[in-house]
Amino acid sequence: MTQTSKVAVVTGAGSGIGRAIAVALFEAGFDVVLAGRRQEALDETAALCTRRAGRAVAVPTDVADESCVARLFAETEAAFGRVDVLFNNAGIAAPAVTIDDLPVARWRAVVDVNLTGAFLCAREAFRIMKSQRPMGGRIINNGSISAAVPRPFSAPYTATKHAITGLTKSLSLDGRVYDIACSQIDIGNAATEMTEPMARGVNQADGSVKPEPCMDVIHVADAVVYMAQLPLSANVQFMTLMATKMPFIGRG
Repeated sequence: MTQTSKVAVVTGAGSGIGRAIAVALFEAGFDVVLAGRRQEALDETAALCTRRAGRAVAVPTDVADESCVARLFAETEAAFGRVDVLFNNAGIAAPAVTIDDLPVARWRAVVDVNLTGAFLCAREAFRIMKSQRPMGGRIINNGSISAAVPRPFSAPYTATKHAITGLTKSLSLDGRVYDIACSQIDIGNAATEMTEPMARGVNQADGSVKPEPCMDVIHVADAVVYMAQLPLSANVQFMTLMATKMPFIGRG
């Protein structure tokens, strides 16, 4: 197989940040594999990847399911022969309630998708990256600013995003010998369907509910493309990208 383009796998590619980044990576010259639960949404993302010759392949995937993730990377390897970039983006949140009102099933669902899903995808990407020739690749984890500072009533989401930081550091350390770099981008208030409620108001640390500013998601896409295109001899270990006037510095 003749390899002419680098290959990026993007999870949660059916909407929001994942869709924006998948399209931006495609336009930057990557072939892209689009992973997400909904075939129709993935097909819509693939239809946006038309500005140049290249391939955008949709693979419906539940990242919390080990067999689904194994199939995702097996199909990627069969189609392209390698994986150069994984953007670990798929994630869910829980209702904004105090921890004593949070069902255990919902806690487990958030952990399964946000943390175990990222682990499963990283594990498969790592396996391919260490054995392919040329060896190596890059794993970029979507951490969220909640990886550093929580919002009120966000214990499951915040706990998983703190854990993503530990996963990022461990992958960075363990991947060195195989030329596998691992980065984390912590995003604050990118304008997507998920953040639309922020215009109406969200819980603040002082108990109030206030609207928060958002930034265009294209800035996130540009940042991830920059990270993805670096040579493997260089790495953005952590990046925080946020709407300038959102309440992050001094939160709490």
